[in-house]
Amino acid sequence: MTTAPEPSGRVVIVGGGIAGLAAALFLRGRAAEVIVLEGAPRLGGKLAVSEVGGIAVDAGAEALLARRPEAVDLVTEVGLAGHLVYPGTTAASIWSRGELRPLPRRQYMGVPGDFDDLERTGIVSPDGMARARQDAALPATAWDGDVSVAEFVGARFGPEVVDRLVEPLLGGVYAGRPDLLSARATLGSVVAAAGAHASLARAVASLLGPAPDPAVPPAPRPPVFTTLDGGLGSLPGPLAAASGAVIRTGATVRELARTATGWRLTVGPASAPEAIDADAVILALPARPAGRLLASVPGAAPAATALAEIEYASMGVVTLAYPASAFASVPDGSGYLVPAVDGRTVKAATYSTVKWPHLTDGAMHVVRCSVGRFGEEAVLQRDDADLVALAAAELSEATGVSGAPVDARVTRWGGGLPQYTVGHLDRVRRIRETVAVLPGLAVCGAAYDGIGVPACVGTARLAADQVSAWLGEHRVGEREPGTVAHAGE
Repeated sequence: MTTAPEPSGRVVIVGGGIAGLAAALFLRGRAAEVIVLEGAPRLGGKLAVSEVGGIAVDAGAEALLARRPEAVDLVTEVGLAGHLVYPGTTAASIWSRGELRPLPRRQYMGVPGDFDDLERTGIVSPDGMARARQDAALPATAWDGDVSVAEFVGARFGPEVVDRLVEPLLGGVYAGRPDLLSARATLGSVVAAAGAHASLARAVASLLGPAPDPAVPPAPRPPVFTTLDGGLGSLPGPLAAASGAVIRTGATVRELARTATGWRLTVGPASAPEAIDADAVILALPARPAGRLLASVPGAAPAATALAEIEYASMGVVTLAYPASAFASVPDGSGYLVPAVDGRTVKAATYSTVKWPHLTDGAMHVVRCSVGRFGEEAVLQRDDADLVALAAAELSEATGVSGAPVDARVTRWGGGLPQYTVGHLDRVRRIRETVAVLPGLAVCGAAYDGIGVPACVGTARLAADQVSAWLGEHRVGEREPGTVAHAGE
């Protein structure tokens, strides 16, 4: 019978967002000491929750994709599985051409798989539909390498489908522009399926499976999304505690350097630097800060350059609380998306208390309005009162809600969403190939394989496995817990 090797070595994780905290949990029992250094005064990154109108509502990410197991498994490992709740509805609309119109059922990230279904929604004009239907007769499109989403979808369906259907969905996820986003990085399944079909609509239909028979009642399907009853922002605290790691906030890492035995991290202000030695390091940071730390590491230049090429979009969440009486009826569905071509400030609105019925007893409705797309940072420079007024006015125009909100919260996420632009997969490959040959180093976070919580957790698992394997292979000696080396030693 073999026994697991004793944990050895010190691992320092730079970044206390969901990826960094998950990596710390995955290293529990696999490293002698794990230290998490977070430059901000709090943990959690874009997971945060606070009250609006007396209701605890997420200010950042508010749902987990339940179909990907990584995040739900993490919640279970932390002991919070009993706090998972599911949406009352996920039916969404698009506020297009002056009306709220239901999203077509037969689509994949906005790429339609059934033109009759799309036409019934009225999202696309008759001329736009006529152009989209040409997909069935067009010869197969040959692609050489990566292309933008706008080019990939527009070549088959025309620009209106891109502007009024694909852009709102991708804008909601990435706050990005379809003329810049990579088709392979953001629509990978569709691109793969398109290789076997001349028609893009048929490729999408192959991913969706057979169309439902209207004469047959639909079979129950597992929920697509889930969250915690206290909000996703309630996860970082229990996750940090469960990891057993040493957690330090307000600890900005300014420099990373190789040493004869591992790594040295310089923490804090230049006037009072602190050096922490580590056997292995995980960079759980956005791309640009990770690239800056790697820029001075010998052999890391290709990764640093590729990281610097990943741009970020800034966005904000304007959360509004209304008495239920302000709505003529309960808002229909989970919310709506807004095409950028319509020139509005709010790009998406979520009826939080409808989507998540556990939040309210029905006396109050809370709506989260998302603002800001890539290249539109100026809108976030407006003051809070202005943003609240703009969001409330557009919500009233779309839904008919009357009166001013009784409470509001504005949350800005500067540089919050990485842009998976054309060539993204190649950049990620270059980063990982470079990091793989640097002893005891790994990266994780939203910059690589997906910006949702499950994808971030997946990268954290990969990073933890990489440094754990390195520690095991080299059997580094234990350091005395909590000790540091000071600059100049």
